Amino acid sequence: MNYILFDGSVRNALLPFTYTKPVADLRVGILTIREKWEKYLGLTTTTITEEYLEEKYPMVELSENILINASFCPNASLVKSIQRLSKNEAIFKGEEVIAFYTTDQQEEVDFDNYKQIEFNEDILQIKNTWDIFSLNHIAIEEDFALLTKNRTSLPIPEGVQCIHKENIFIEEGAKLTFATLNATNGPIYIGKNAEIMEGCVVRGPLAMCENSVLKLSTKIYEATTLGPYCKVGGEVNNSVLMGYSNKGHDGFLGNSVIGEWCNLGADTNNSNLKNNYAEVKLWDYETKRFAKTGLQFCGLMMGDHSKCGINTMFNTGTVIGVSSNIFGSGFPRNFVPSFSWGGASGFTEYKTNKVFEVADVVMKRRNLTFDAIEQRILEHVFEETKQYRNY
Repeated sequence: MNYILFDGSVRNALLPFTYTKPVADLRVGILTIREKWEKYLGLTTTTITEEYLEEKYPMVELSENILINASFCPNASLVKSIQRLSKNEAIFKGEEVIAFYTTDQQEEVDFDNYKQIEFNEDILQIKNTWDIFSLNHIAIEEDFALLTKNRTSLPIPEGVQCIHKENIFIEEGAKLTFATLNATNGPIYIGKNAEIMEGCVVRGPLAMCENSVLKLSTKIYEATTLGPYCKVGGEVNNSVLMGYSNKGHDGFLGNSVIGEWCNLGADTNNSNLKNNYAEVKLWDYETKRFAKTGLQFCGLMMGDHSKCGINTMFNTGTVIGVSSNIFGSGFPRNFVPSFSWGGASGFTEYKTNKVFEVADVVMKRRNLTFDAIEQRILEHVFEETKQYRNY
C-alpha cells in the first residue's frame, strides 16, 4: 500500500512554520509527524502540499493509495484501522477526515459515497502553532514509548545524578557529564551523539535529538524538545526547537516554538505571561489580525531562517516570520513579517540576496547545501508575504 500525507485545512493555522515545509515535517515530541507515521507503518511516505513545495516534497501516486491527514499523530490503534481501509472507506474524527482510500482511477473524492468510519479514541492533533508546545509533553511520552520499546539504554555515566532512571534513555554516542536528570514527571530521551555538559539541570519530559547540545549549567524545564543539531544554554521551559537552531547563551525561552536555522543572540529573553495575566493573542495569518489562543502562557513563534541579536526582548505572544533579522533595544512589535530587518525603532525589507548569503553560510556549517530548490522556496515565501511588510 502507498501512503500519502496531506496538509489538510490546518495548514494556514500553522504558519509561519508551514511556509517552508509541509505539516508532516513539523516536529512535536521527539520525531516529526512524518517520522512518527513512517515508524508505525514501516514504510516511506510522500506528500500532498503547496505547489511551490512539491519540488522538495514530492507526491508519488500508485494504483492504490491511502491519504492521511498530517495534522493527526499516529497511535497503534489508529494505524491498525488505517491499514484495514479498503475501497470507498474513510476514517473520520468528528467532522475531520483522518484517512481515506483512493485509486489512481478516481477523478475526485466524494465522501458522501464513502463508508465513513468514526475513530472514537483520543488522538493527538496539531491544529495551531501553540499546540506544538502545549501538547509537546504528550508527544514526547508517546514517541519515547515508540522509540525505546524492547531496547536497552546505554548506562548512565558515573557522576550524573538521576531520579527515576528507568524513564531515561541514552542513545549511542551521547555524552553526559556531572548533570542532574529528573524524570519524575516524564521521560528524558538523549539522542545519538547528543551532549549534556557539566552543571546542567533537567526535568523531563525532554527530547534531545541527534547531535543536540546543552551547554554548561543550562536549566531545562518540562516538555521541551531540541531538534537535531540544536545548541541551547540559559533557561528553557516547554519549548520546541525544530532543528539546526541555536540559543547558545543565557536568557529565557518559554512556551515557544523556534523553526529551523534560527539563532537567538546572547541574553535573548521572551515573555510568556502578560503582566495582567490575561489570555494571550497571536497573529492569525488567515484573518490578518490577532486572535485569542485560550492560553495564559504563550511566548515566541519564530519561522525558519530568522535571527535576533544580543539582548533582544520579545513580548508575550510574538510571531516572527521567515528569514527576519531582529536587533536593537526595546521590544519589537508582536508580529514581525517575513523578510524584515530591524527592531523596535523600525523595519525595512530584508532583501533576498542577503538572505541567501546568510543561509548558504549557515547551512555549510552543518555540511548541508543551500541549493536552488531551497532558494526557490524562499523566493516564493518572499513574494507571498509582501502583503504584510507595510512598515
